[in-house]
Amino acid sequence: MNAPASSLKDRITDDMKSAMRARETLRLGAIRMLLAAVKQREVDERITLDDAQVAAIVDKLIKQRRDSIAQFEQAGRTDLVDQEKVEVAVLSVYLPAQADAAEIEVLLAAAIATTGAAGPQDMGKVMALLKGKLAGRADLTAVSAMVKSRLAAR
Repeated sequence: MNAPASSLKDRITDDMKSAMRARETLRLGAIRMLLAAVKQREVDERITLDDAQVAAIVDKLIKQRRDSIAQFEQAGRTDLVDQEKVEVAVLSVYLPAQADAAEIEVLLAAAIATTGAAGPQDMGKVMALLKGKLAGRADLTAVSAMVKSRLAAR
């Protein structure tokens, strides 16, 4: 009998245990921070997060780290830049496979057709559809720019 597929949260917990055993302090710190963010959201909202919601938290934490990297680089704090980069690398493992440009184009065309978008005023409808399909798999800021340029041409 096959064991049920483990959730992303279970995988993260298992990775934390292996990082503890291997005494990988940087990796362990990043994983603990991720689990704390997941637990905080579960407690705040009194829910159990599914894989998509956990991936959204991972994506948010990576964005925060990238912002910090930019600020630390401006301040000349290479020690902190290196630490943030390690955390980004550890967290990136938990994101789903990234969508390529061709897949985004196909989803964008389908979303425009589905919503009947006729111009920039319909951007919200198109983004709402794409957000569900691309969350954690693409930079939604870049996707938003693509939607904006595509709808402006209509």
